[in-house]
Amino acid sequence: MKQFIVALLLLIQFKTYSQDVFLAEMPPVFPNCEGVSLDSLQTCFDKQVFQHIYNNFKVPEVALKENFKGQVSVLFEVDTLGQFKTIYIDAIYNELKDEAKRVFSNFPKVKPATYNGRKTFKQYSVPIRIPLLDPNAIQKEAEKTKEIQTIENAVKGEYDALNNSISAYEDNRLSSQLNIQFTHSDYARFDRNLNLVGTNSHTASKPFLYEDVSNYYDFKAEKEKLNKETETWAGKKLWNEHLVQLQSDDYWFTIDPIFDLQVGKDTEADFSSTYNNTRGFLVQGGLGKKFNFYASVFESQGRFAQYVNDYGESLRAFGPDPAIIPGRGIAKRFKTDSYDYPVAEAYLSYSPAKFLNIQFGHGKNFIGDGYRSLLLSDVASPHPFLKLNTKFWKIKYTNTWMWLKDVRPEVTQDGAFLTKYMANHYLSWNVSKRFNLGLFESVIWTNTNNRGFDVNYLNPIIFYRAIEFETGQASGNAILGASGKYKFSDDINMYSQFILDEFSLSDVKAGEKSWKNKFGYQLGVKYYNAFKVDNLLLQLEYNRIRPYTYSHNTIATNYGHNNQPMAHLWGANLSELILIGRYRYKRWFADAKVILGTRGLDFNDGTDNFSYGGDVYKNYNDRPFDVGVEVGQGIQTNVFNGNLQAGYLINPASNLKIFTDITVRNFNPDAITANTFKSNTVWFNFGLRTDLFNWYFDF
Repeated sequence: MKQFIVALLLLIQFKTYSQDVFLAEMPPVFPNCEGVSLDSLQTCFDKQVFQHIYNNFKVPEVALKENFKGQVSVLFEVDTLGQFKTIYIDAIYNELKDEAKRVFSNFPKVKPATYNGRKTFKQYSVPIRIPLLDPNAIQKEAEKTKEIQTIENAVKGEYDALNNSISAYEDNRLSSQLNIQFTHSDYARFDRNLNLVGTNSHTASKPFLYEDVSNYYDFKAEKEKLNKETETWAGKKLWNEHLVQLQSDDYWFTIDPIFDLQVGKDTEADFSSTYNNTRGFLVQGGLGKKFNFYASVFESQGRFAQYVNDYGESLRAFGPDPAIIPGRGIAKRFKTDSYDYPVAEAYLSYSPAKFLNIQFGHGKNFIGDGYRSLLLSDVASPHPFLKLNTKFWKIKYTNTWMWLKDVRPEVTQDGAFLTKYMANHYLSWNVSKRFNLGLFESVIWTNTNNRGFDVNYLNPIIFYRAIEFETGQASGNAILGASGKYKFSDDINMYSQFILDEFSLSDVKAGEKSWKNKFGYQLGVKYYNAFKVDNLLLQLEYNRIRPYTYSHNTIATNYGHNNQPMAHLWGANLSELILIGRYRYKRWFADAKVILGTRGLDFNDGTDNFSYGGDVYKNYNDRPFDVGVEVGQGIQTNVFNGNLQAGYLINPASNLKIFTDITVRNFNPDAITANTFKSNTVWFNFGLRTDLFNWYFDF
């Protein structure tokens, strides 16, 4: 029984077992504690007890000789007369017990404790530590221990607090600074809302931010409208939600798998089937209200229609790799007749102020309201870029700096691809509620004289043509452009572009069709809710680009990247008529496209190696003549490309679609060479795709 009492006393600390002070209950009161507030009386009593022990307790000689370190446990009471009496004392030495008894017999008489105003006795336990410690030091140590314990308790709960901070996912992406994945088909669903008469939107610089478009189109209402009723976790993830989606007050992020699984048949090919096998993942999210991130990784193998394979191999880079998959990147051989082409795209998006968004990443950009762009397109492979979008009043100003590659063997150095740089700016001005005017300027330069990325072009409001003259006309290739759009009504608008690579007024007046007149133009019209059919868009577009536009007399400063043009897919020396229809009903969609065009190609047969102006990578000084230059010169080729696609949107969160399409292509040159020959293709395709980018097969 004695051991039980001792153990109990050791666990009981003086302060913690002091009874709480209530209005009906008061502890004993030392003379020094009179006048202390009621809620501090117990603390004052405790302090006086420890101070009396410290001032009067004499450690016995036996404990000092043995260098004893421990404690004496004392159970005492203050009776109704205010006198201290020991009830039980436990210590290793009897001398310690006797000394403790002596000290407590010398306590002064105090006011007894009261309960409801009546005197009562109070019992306490107190440990007397040997060696003795100053009560002030004990108090500081206790406070420090309490502080440490508070911090430890806080950090120990940190992990659980993170779990508790997670809230219901509300899809903050739909109002974030992330880009809406740029596909022409998906943009058609909100294009009319952006182009209503009287809106102050700017629709040429793409991709759009969710934050900007959400002012005109209710993404959350669309999401709720498309939601499927399902109770199971698997059903929600398949039909409505991201695979992983987390959100708190400070952050959110999602993770989705990426698939592009296709199988098809090219009637002209000598292999059995076409296919594409893409797997990957997509991560996107936000930290705070102004910072967002996006990253996607694709691992792909594929074999396409024969004309696509031929085109990809015609783009091949210096080195052992057999092809560049158009719009994606360098491919290595997979098996005997397929390609392996990994791709990664990512960017950071930050909006330090309402009027400014900054993006840095690896991807593509587009300027224009049409299917094609003559200014800056997304037909080439992804590349590093830095972009500033500034909006104020009726103005949107886009600055883009890009790091591009020329991968031809004639420009490589020590087996490394040549790096070149592009800077452009585009000013969009809503002149009236119906008319928008855009001004564009771009320059491409290389590491001439080891100048690297020329800081002259970092200035966002300079005129590049002036800088080109200042640094030497051969140091860069500057291009000017303009765009316009007019809204006839909420349902009909007309758009246009004009590109000017070089212009000689004297040659224009001469009327001899000089090669120096390097320009192109685009005219188009969009008809929303065509013929009063909701969600039916019809689009007609005409593009014409004169020979030698985008090319240059310096081998690497052409308007291209990875052997692909940075503007029109066909390069230059072309005319083209495009008719597009797009329809969407709930999760169903259908797209139809017909392209009729004329191209002028080079012979490259060993006898005639002239540049006729279609290949932007050729030096324009290799032309066969200076005047009489016409669109379609060289090997005039008539092109027909028709595509019909229909499908079903499986998951709006990840943009996963199931689809089938058919492409009919007729390529009819008026001369046959080793690289230019007639082709008639019918390509059937069926697949499952996470639709994140435009993929152009209409070359």
